[in-house]
Amino acid sequence: MSTTVPPWSAADAYDAALHAGRGPLFLRRADGRLLPLDVERWCGRADAVDLDVLDRCEGAVLDVGCGPGRLVAELAARGRTVLGVDVSRAAVERTVRLGGPALRRSVFDPLPGEGRWDTVLLMDGNVGIGGDPPALLARVAALLGPGGLLIAETAPADVDERVSVRLADARAAVGAPFLWARLGTPALLRCARGWVPAGQWSAGGRRFLALRSRSASSTAEPAKRAAVISSQRARKPSGDSPVADR
Repeated sequence: MSTTVPPWSAADAYDAALHAGRGPLFLRRADGRLLPLDVERWCGRADAVDLDVLDRCEGAVLDVGCGPGRLVAELAARGRTVLGVDVSRAAVERTVRLGGPALRRSVFDPLPGEGRWDTVLLMDGNVGIGGDPPALLARVAALLGPGGLLIAETAPADVDERVSVRLADARAAVGAPFLWARLGTPALLRCARGWVPAGQWSAGGRRFLALRSRSASSTAEPAKRAAVISSQRARKPSGDSPVADR
């Protein structure tokens, strides 16, 4: 199977930061502006804000851009069906060491269980993957089953930008440029044509948006589920549906 491996995956600075468990690490824009990456939080245990997000997840969970695996490991420890995918070798290795299953793969590559995942996570700014939010949302919709749930972490400000960035550490920019996007909740909602809004919330200075893919069998059911997410009491099925590689 051929795998699309973007520049991020070959960045020594990113791998070094994950191995060390700390930064500083940034995305450097073409205009010189630095966007800090919260490596310490990513490499730590799931915090209270993360746990609240995980409580909202339904069924089998796919964590896209799982990073060093704190969320995958927490879900695995709960006995949930979960898989992390990331283009970074160091991220995948760290996730596996924590006890979470993970694959080194792009979200745009073939993935196990396509069309059968119950929840997809785009945390820690991963709505920016590929710099093309509509394309990413379309890909996520193809991964989810009918009426499946997307939980995305959005930018804390009302921004909507697509930029070329390079990974940078404390010394200089490293690696090749790649496209990234930054979207606040209103911008992501504008991109989410064909999705059913299922709630939005803020916690710990972070913002989140839940979206429901449209069900092929019913238009009323997503609306009922939206109220559940908004009330912060996501459905918790008695058992996770199995997801197998095709």
